Order: sequence, then C-alpha cells, then structure tokens
Amino acid sequence: MPAPIRLRELIRTIRTARTQAEEREMIQKECAAIRSSFREEDNTYRCRNVAKLLYMHMLGYPAHFGQLECLKLIASQKFTDKRIGYLGAMLLLDERQDVHLLMTNCIKNDLNHSTQFVQGLALCTLGCMGSSEMCRDLAGEVEKLLKTSNSYLRKKAALCAVHVIRKVPELMEMFLPATKNLLNEKNHGVLHTSVVLLTEMCERSPDMLAHFRKLVPQLVRILKNLIMSGYSPEHDVSGISDPFLQVRILRLLRILGRNDDDSSEAMNDILAQVATNTETSKNVGNAILYETVLTIMDIKSESGLRVLAINILGRFLLNNDKNIRYVALTSLLKTVQTDHNAVQRHRSTIVDCLKDLDVSIKRRAMELSFALVNGNNIRGMMKELLYFLDSCEPEFKADCASGIFLAAEKYAPSKRWHIDTIMRVLTTAGSYVRDDAVPNLIQLITNSVEMHAYTVQRLYKAILGDYSQQPLVQVAAWCIGEYGDLLVSGQCEEEEPIQVTEDEVLDILESVLISNMSTSVTRGYALTAIMKLSTRFTCTVNRIKKVVSIYGSSIDVELQQRAVEYNALFKKYDHMRSALLERMPVMEKVTTNGPTEIVQTNGETEPAPLETKPPPSGPQPTSQANDLLDLLGGNDITPVIPTAPTSKPASAGGELLDLLGDINLTGAPAAAPAPASVPQISQPPFLLDGLSSQPLFNDIAAGIPSITAYSKNGLKIEFTFERSNTNPSVTVITIQASNSTELDMTDFVFQAAVPKTFQLQLLSPSSSIVPAFNTGTITQVIKVLNPQKQQLRMRIKLTYNHKGSAMQDLAEVNNFPPQSWQ
Repeated sequence: MPAPIRLRELIRTIRTARTQAEEREMIQKECAAIRSSFREEDNTYRCRNVAKLLYMHMLGYPAHFGQLECLKLIASQKFTDKRIGYLGAMLLLDERQDVHLLMTNCIKNDLNHSTQFVQGLALCTLGCMGSSEMCRDLAGEVEKLLKTSNSYLRKKAALCAVHVIRKVPELMEMFLPATKNLLNEKNHGVLHTSVVLLTEMCERSPDMLAHFRKLVPQLVRILKNLIMSGYSPEHDVSGISDPFLQVRILRLLRILGRNDDDSSEAMNDILAQVATNTETSKNVGNAILYETVLTIMDIKSESGLRVLAINILGRFLLNNDKNIRYVALTSLLKTVQTDHNAVQRHRSTIVDCLKDLDVSIKRRAMELSFALVNGNNIRGMMKELLYFLDSCEPEFKADCASGIFLAAEKYAPSKRWHIDTIMRVLTTAGSYVRDDAVPNLIQLITNSVEMHAYTVQRLYKAILGDYSQQPLVQVAAWCIGEYGDLLVSGQCEEEEPIQVTEDEVLDILESVLISNMSTSVTRGYALTAIMKLSTRFTCTVNRIKKVVSIYGSSIDVELQQRAVEYNALFKKYDHMRSALLERMPVMEKVTTNGPTEIVQTNGETEPAPLETKPPPSGPQPTSQANDLLDLLGGNDITPVIPTAPTSKPASAGGELLDLLGDINLTGAPAAAPAPASVPQISQPPFLLDGLSSQPLFNDIAAGIPSITAYSKNGLKIEFTFERSNTNPSVTVITIQASNSTELDMTDFVFQAAVPKTFQLQLLSPSSSIVPAFNTGTITQVIKVLNPQKQQLRMRIKLTYNHKGSAMQDLAEVNNFPPQSWQ
C-alpha cells in the first residue's frame, strides 16, 4: 500500500472543502484508508493514523474504532508513539470503557519509568480519565512520585492526586504526609498544585480542614513573599508576581478562615496589604483584588477591613470594563444585608449604573438600588428609580414597578407621597404592573380619608384623553365612582381645585366604555362607577339610566349582566339603590407582607367588590381543581369550591336579582355595598352562616394545636384551626407559608382536595410571594364542612417559582388533631 498522507496534508485538504458534504466525503474516504491500515497491523504508520483520527474527532466525526490502536501505541517503547497513544486515550476513552483494565498495567509500568517525560504522560492520563478502580490500584505510585525530588513530576503528581481524591475520597489520608512538605518547595509550579490539592482536601473533609488550619501562617508567609518580591521575569504577569498562585492561596485562605476566629485574625494583616498594594490598572490586579474581597467577606474579618473590601468594589464600579462592573454589583448585592451602611456610601455610583447600556449591569444595579432603599433615602432613591422606570426597556418595567410598590409601602414618609408615587408608576408603566396593584392602591386610597378629594382630582386629570394604562384607568374609574361628588364640588385643600361638571365626568366614563383600548375588566369598573354616580349626582340620573339600559344588550356577558341588574335597581328596587350604592367603608389589610387582601368591615370575606379580575395566585377555576384531582388520583375526592368570581362569570347571571327578590339579605346590613361593584356568586349555605349578627368563629386556636403540614426545600406550611360558632360542623383552617431560603418564592399557589364526604372552600391568599429569610408569611383560609364528623384527610398541591425554576410538589396531610374534626 502507498504511504498514507501526513496529518498536515489532511488538514490542508479538509480546509479546501467548500461544502459540508464535500468535507464529509473526504473524512469518510480517509477513515476507510485508516481502517484498512489498522486491519493489516501496519505498525509503521499507526502513530500517524491515530493522530489523524484525533483531528477528525475534534471536528466532531466518530473515531471510536481507534481505541485499541491507542493502547498499542501506549505499549510501544517509542516516546512519540506513547505521546500520541496517551493523548488518544484521554480524548477517545472515558471511565466507562472496559479497556481500562488493559491500560492499568501500562500506566503502572510508565509511572516507574526511568524517563521523567514518560512518567509525566502517565500521570496526566491517570489524572484526566482514570476510573475509581484505576485510582485505587495506582494511588500508591502517585504518592511515591509526590515525594520525589523532581519538581516536574511532583507538580503533575499533585494534580493527579486531586483526581484520585475526587474519585476515591477515602484515599485522602494517604497523601497527607507528602502534602505538608509540598508547601516548603521553592518551585512555583509545585506550590500552585500543592495549594490546589490542599483546597480539594479541605473542601471534602472537615477533619482535614481542622488539621490544615495550622498552615495558615505558612500560607500567609508565601503570599507576603509574592507581593513583596521584586521583578521576576519567570513569574511576572503585567508587573505582578505570579497572580495565579496568589489567587489560589487567597481561595485556600478563604476556606481555612471561614467560621474560625484564630485563622481569620492571622490573615487579616496580609489581606489588608494585598488590598492596598495591588496594582489596579490591569485585569491581573483586579482578579487578585476580587479574590481578596471575597476572602474578606467570607472570614471573620475586622469591620475596617470589610469597609476596605466594599470600597474596592466601589472602585470596580468606575472601571471601564463591563465584566468588572457586573462582578462588583453582584458582590455588593450579596454583602448589602450584612454591611448595609458601607454599601450605602457608594449609592450614587450604583444609581449611575442604572444608565449603563449593558442590560445585565442595568438589572444588577436595579436590584441593588432597591436593596439600598430605607426610610432616610426613600425620596431621593424613588426619584431615580422612577426616572429609570420611565426610560428603561420593557423587560425591566414589571420588576421595577413591583420593587417601587414594595419600597413605597414599607418606607412611605406620608400617604400623599405614597399615593403620588404609585400613581406615577401607573402613569408610566401601568400596562406592566402586577394584577394586585389595582386593589392595593384602592385600599390605600380608601384608608386615606383626608386625601379623597385630592386623589380623585389627580386621577381625573391623569386619564383625560389617555386610556392606554389600563390599571390607572381602573383605579380612576373606581375613585370617580366613589368620590365623584368631591370631584364636582371642587373642594380640595391640597392643590388648586378644578372646575368639573357632572356631564364632563360622565363623558370621561362613557369614553372609557367605548374606547378600543379598554379591556372587559376596565369597562366593568366604568359601568359600576357610572351606576354609583346615580346616588352622588343629582342632575344626570336620566342620562345614567339611559347608559345602563344600552349596555343591557351588550355582547359582553359581564357588562350585560351588570347592566341588567343595575337597571333592575332603577326600576323594581329603587328604594334600596341609595343604601346599596353607599360609599365603601374603610378596608382592612390582612397582612403587611406583599400584596394585600381586601376585607370588608361588615364581616363578609369576599374580596370581589374590589377585584373584577382575580390575582394569579387566587382561587383556581373548576377545571384546574379537577386537574388537581386527576393528579392526586382516586374517585373519593371532592374539588375546591372557589370563592371569587372569574372575570366573566356567565353562570352567575340573575343571582343578584334572586337575592334582591327575597328582600332578606341573609343578615348583611342594608348598606352592604357589594352588589354595586360586582355580582356575587351564590355559595353553599354552610359558608354563609357567618353573615349573621353573631361572631363568626370561636377563638379556640389555643385549644386545637397547630400542625406542620409541609416542610421541604425551605418552604414550610403550618395549619392553625378555629371552629365556627353558628355551625359546629365547619372547621376553619388558616395556612401560613414561610420561606427560609435566601430568595423569594414567587407565583405561589396552594391547592387542596378532600374526600367526597367533606365540602371544602379556599379563600384568596394574602399574597403570591413568600418572602425570603422568614421575613413574612402568606396566609390563606380554608373552610371545611364535616357533617359526619369523620377524620380529616387532605391532599395538597404546591406550585411556585424559585431561583428561576418552576417548582411543583404533592403531599398528603393525615395528622390533623382530633379536636379539629370531632
């Protein structure tokens, strides 16, 4: 056969291919020639053929048929053959291959070879792809080479020992005596690999960590010699002596000093020297400074040293390199909780990063800015964040608006400022806010009694001619309906009142009804507002009747139902209209954490009067409840009874008329405003028992012990119990969900199912976000009717987002205390 082409010629030929098909044809032709050569046991060109196979393998073509040829090359006495053979073994073999048994003896012989370069090849191969069996068989040979006087072999043996420890951790003690002596070596390569080996051992074994803590002074001395040494051309990188070794030592010191006072104190001085003496004009110095900062933050360092570390990160924020700025922002975000005041000093620099063109830097700067907000800087920070909200990309608006809402709720200096800030957000990014923003702002406005005239005037001005921000239009429609008389009267102490007539107010609301930008929910708000104005205005009642009657034939079922029921109020039940459409009472907030649930003071627990569309984490539709049952299995489960209507409750048509036909409002006060806002869905009788004049529940929580229903992955759910006064068969369970992890759990949804002998009702949760670090809880009420006094059993389904991943889990609760169902 003719001599095969050389590797260089093959590369040149393949690079001339114009198409993928042409390249594939060349590769196939060459592979066929290599196979023929292998079959003929041609030893002359085996090395050349394996080298060509490795190149094809790197191009992505199959080369597994050359595995045995690699073993033949390893067994050869020629160094060139061994080099290609070991390289092929590292690329073409992995620890799942049976040929490892054949390799073990060859590697053992080569580890004892008289030539250091052959020994080095064997160490590299074992450290790259050695299986656990190979590591056990050859660990003794590696340990011998760790003690040799040859620095070339010792650095390779140290890296091979790292691989052995990862594969067989119980062999760690074998390398302990030799590892101690490695730190006395002058050769930087050996020092570097020995620090890597020490780091691996300390990370894998607490005993080793405690043992090696006494080496901290020696490591400090090595690091000090590095930063104090003069110019060394062999190790110099941009004017810094061996930055790779410095970084490795800093990482090892971080591990050794964590949670240890003595070790931390021993390294405080050297860390301060590194932080102050390292050159920052080149990336090499910035890498060392970054590792120094991480080490200072991770050990028990002095407060002054921690301030120095944060100042270094502050200087990073001024760097032209985007990667360095991003690293600084990420590090500051991790330390802001523990060193809040030190990070506050760099607030202006952090805020400037909001204007950066890089989206990753911009997002980190936004998150850090919200973490820096407190009661002292709330006005200035909100001004910057509102400016950012006005100019940022759409993907930032939702998160920024949510952050502003939470910060304003927590640190608002006054109610007027709070209302102005939220209105500014709705005006700027109303289409991107969360669903709970509308009821939250309505609740805030309702509680601010002295601000009603100011608020309705501001909202009226905000929506004049612009209906693009639907949440803003919904809040404005609600407020105009509630406080329209204050708007028309022109009484406003906060600013100069505007002169508005009743017809102009109705013109605005009718424009909302006919606008193409208005959603079905917004039109519902507007129609309800017009209806409420029939009791607040005196000259336009006939016009309101006409509008209501027109929408009685709307193709939108929601609007049609409202209009028909409102029209009935004008005709058959006009004597009740003024009482039913009275101004909403002051609302109570269920929880201070996250979004709030609106509760009426007359004892009704329906949040529907303020929410015409349910929040994402609210009660699930029947189809979703049935999906839960399918997941849970079994035919003895009854689904959840939702308590809040969906945005278009077509099946609820006529319910308000039936309710009015009885004249008896089931014990609710005559001035109950619920029918004026949204029609209610009829409920099972046992759930309406509480609307009598008696207290709804016995406060016997102390008599029924609480239980932990679920605890996994940082999420904990506890059940507390109460018993209904009016119906002893009704047990009220309050769930409390808490989160002990470092990140919030968002889009939290709790679902439950019980056997058919029970009836179960889930009320709306207090929030869809479970705050991190147990700083708050989500509460949700479950009502269970147990007429047969059977033992409670419940299956639950939990869904939420955490660390960017969607989480879902099922659980069964059978440990209810007997007092809760007997």
